[in-house]
Amino acid sequence: MKVAIVGASGAVGQEFMRVLDEQNFPVDELVLFGSKRSAGRIFTFRGEDYVVQLLQHNDDFRDIDIAFVSAGAKTAVEFAPTITKFGCTMIDNSSAFRLDDDVPLVVPEVNGEDALHAPKHIIANPNCTTILMVVALKPLDNLSHIKNVQVASYQAASGAGLEAMDELALQQSEIAHGKLETTVKHFQHQLAYNVIPHIDVFLDNNYTREEAKMYHETRKIMHSDIRVSATCVRVPVMRAHSEAIWIECEDPITPDQARAALQLAPGVVVMDEPRANVYPMPKDCTSKDPVYVGRIREDLSSDYGLTFWVVGDQIKKGAALNAVQIGQYLLAHRGRKS
Repeated sequence: MKVAIVGASGAVGQEFMRVLDEQNFPVDELVLFGSKRSAGRIFTFRGEDYVVQLLQHNDDFRDIDIAFVSAGAKTAVEFAPTITKFGCTMIDNSSAFRLDDDVPLVVPEVNGEDALHAPKHIIANPNCTTILMVVALKPLDNLSHIKNVQVASYQAASGAGLEAMDELALQQSEIAHGKLETTVKHFQHQLAYNVIPHIDVFLDNNYTREEAKMYHETRKIMHSDIRVSATCVRVPVMRAHSEAIWIECEDPITPDQARAALQLAPGVVVMDEPRANVYPMPKDCTSKDPVYVGRIREDLSSDYGLTFWVVGDQIKKGAALNAVQIGQYLLAHRGRKS
């Protein structure tokens, strides 16, 4: 297996390398690509040093089997023909191709089969908040079709990138040292000791693009008419996202039924002992693989509803791990790929 990472010096690119190693992904040869700013940097993978090459329109991808790409939508669109023209499978972390009818949008625990049908040799990694949510929704939808979802997300600084994480740490230090004005470059407002109900740009309907992603991506991944209304909020947490979720089903599901289904679900860990103060929190879920679910209870506003709390590492399951799991799914079903 010859594997490439595009955007190797970014937060997700670095996580790709850690996850590939943790998952014992078969990498016989690794090639790292980046922008002019990162070209020439050296990173170590499995005891060997690799130099980041400049991403160019040439034949560098001729012998590469899988390219894990996290370089932004603009770069993904520009370089997709170059990356895929010799048959390399591009697993892209940006929003560029997620709603393209010819590009599968995949969370392996939910719709792994879709990855086998990628006519453009591109597979899209969903938005991080969507990934965490649908991993928890799928086992419940198997019990009774979910018609409606309301979700409030509490999203970590990592969702805005490595420099945004650094900015949160800087703001906290500035406040601790008595500065009246903090450095604000990557967020709309100061994030430290604050929450910002604004992620991505506002659309004409006053939802943000981040919130719209959760609606459209969930429907595509689950092959469902499910409706999702989201409010996405940036919070001063470094890298684990949380979500408060309300669902309405066609038939009632009891909390015990939901708990049992989630306990058996792949990629899910149930932490639900509220009287012992046991429930998922970002500090406990950071750098972990699963999606954690707790606070499972009836929705008092609906006869057919449940509400629960979900936490997962944004950089890991919300990005790099999900992409690597797509690669694992492809290898496990190699003979059926089309």
